[in-house]
Amino acid sequence: MPRAYRAPVITLVLGGTRSGKSGYAESLLPADAAVRYLATAARRPGDAEWDARLDAHRARRPAAWETVESPDVAALVRAGGGPLLVDDLGTWVTGVLDDTGAWDAPTVPAGVGARVAELVDAVAAAPGRVVLVSAEVGLGVVPATRSGRVFRDELGALNAALAAVADEVVLLVAGLTLRLK
Repeated sequence: MPRAYRAPVITLVLGGTRSGKSGYAESLLPADAAVRYLATAARRPGDAEWDARLDAHRARRPAAWETVESPDVAALVRAGGGPLLVDDLGTWVTGVLDDTGAWDAPTVPAGVGARVAELVDAVAAAPGRVVLVSAEVGLGVVPATRSGRVFRDELGALNAALAAVADEVVLLVAGLTLRLK
């Protein structure tokens, strides 16, 4: 018996820099709905270029959407309350690595895995529509620095774990969408 079509609840949008992943993710949710847009990137005092990037992202969001700036992605996913768009998981992982002291530790602290598991578990049990945006880091060269390798490895592992629990996974390359799942 064929399975009935079910609209995706969890969508993971992957892509490289300037691939169009954020714009694509935004297009998946209605402009007139009460979407919560979880922006994981924090402002950096004195960095006007970074602030301009954040402002450009904010300016293109529909007026009905609420912007939430919080590192506690898992709690917001668990809370439900309408569609949630998380942009992006690379900056979230950077914050987790900062918080746990992973950059200077000889091995990645266990706290990193615990935070990742908490997020994946929350997404797997999400009570409503969630769209997650993340950088695809598995297509590049091996980074020359330890911090680059730690970031690539941890974000790659998070992407794989989220892809396993997502209903839909898409990859954007040069503005083109490739459906992976």
